[in-house]
Amino acid sequence: MHVTTSSHSPMKAELKGTSISFQNPTLFNTPHNPLSGALKGCLGSLDGACIEKLLVHCASALESNDITLAQQVMWVLNNVASPVGDTNQRLTSWFLRALISRASRICPAAMNFKGSNTIQRRLMTVTELAGYVDLIPWHRFGFCVSNNEIFKATMGFQKVHVLDFSITPCMQWPTFIDALAKRPEGPPSLRITVPSFRPPVPPLVNISIHEVGLRLGNFAKFRDVPFEFNVIGNTTQLTSSELSNETTTFHFESLLSLLNPTMLNLREDEALVINCQNWLRYLSDERKGSHQNLSLRDAFLSLVKGLNPQIVLLVDEDCDLSASSLTSRITSCFNHLWIPFDALDTFLPKDSCQRTEFESDIGQKIENIISFEGHQRIERLESGMQMSQRMKNAGYFSLPFCDETVREVKALLDEHASGWGMKREEGMLVLTWKGNSCVFVTAWVPSEMRDHHIGMDASLS
Repeated sequence: MHVTTSSHSPMKAELKGTSISFQNPTLFNTPHNPLSGALKGCLGSLDGACIEKLLVHCASALESNDITLAQQVMWVLNNVASPVGDTNQRLTSWFLRALISRASRICPAAMNFKGSNTIQRRLMTVTELAGYVDLIPWHRFGFCVSNNEIFKATMGFQKVHVLDFSITPCMQWPTFIDALAKRPEGPPSLRITVPSFRPPVPPLVNISIHEVGLRLGNFAKFRDVPFEFNVIGNTTQLTSSELSNETTTFHFESLLSLLNPTMLNLREDEALVINCQNWLRYLSDERKGSHQNLSLRDAFLSLVKGLNPQIVLLVDEDCDLSASSLTSRITSCFNHLWIPFDALDTFLPKDSCQRTEFESDIGQKIENIISFEGHQRIERLESGMQMSQRMKNAGYFSLPFCDETVREVKALLDEHASGWGMKREEGMLVLTWKGNSCVFVTAWVPSEMRDHHIGMDASLS
């Protein structure tokens, strides 16, 4: 790619509402910097390994407060990045935006940051949300596996109660309701309980969670499935400005006070299901001396275990983004979030609005992972292996996945591009793209219920 500079005017990087001026663009041409030659060598190569190297160089410079070196690397990245280019260029544009945002807080005078440092968040209709989750199997994979395992775990029960923690408002349940309606012995009654609040992350819908419940109830009525929908917690609605504020602190601690049989109105004759879809990462893992010296994440798992659920489903992206080191997070984040960018590139044109919007939502995630620290950095993923160990430490027993679930998942993936696949790994089912792990699903019960589930599996086989 051809690059030009001028010693008379600062170089600018233009990125979707962000304008930044590097005060001394000739720094890149300074022969005294030992990295300048290595960085220049990357200009002739746009492969992922080279871009990753540049990103790590920049992150390392920011961690050591070397704004001069950071500017040099950003100058190179700017000549790679393009929000309408190929996969690597589009992904790089979001990483560069995040690095600029971080650098502007470290040294605002040197970076001369202008414009908004927040991404405009869109509110989708329910129909748009359905299209969103159907675009690639990133969400549907977890829905499919979870629904099949819940269906199996609740066979023989006439009442099913799902405690649902998900960032895709109830999009999982129409398919499940449809499956219950087809039960040979007739459908059980279904009760779904959701928290009134959620992490401030995409996808966001333009209706309240109560309205979502009403629409779900109408569908259940159409399928002759007895249905009840409950919302727990403070139902105060957030304003659009609050939704676009990265510093918004969601009172997850208040959720813990609701996780008891009385507040949840648990009933002895119902099968309780705990469904966590891309949710646990947003519960803090910092120990603050409360809740028996447990982090919010571990306290949540402990309280859920005390509810004696019939099954607990955990679904999330299979990547470790919990490191305190910025360079470590950049490496993990780049190699993981390359996947959806690459998958979208296989079937959507470069100027597709759907593609741009989906990538923008991923870009918001990138910005939070890279730009922020402390309580503002809410994206704190753990890998499937890390989460499995956490569950075992909390006193849970891993449940194997049934063959029917595997068949259903394979049928789902057949509807998408050939690059998608699935693998079994240490008690997990993992969605893959070109062999790279994307999303994991695990199923659990409290260890005390292990013998009951082993006996139930034997009777069904």
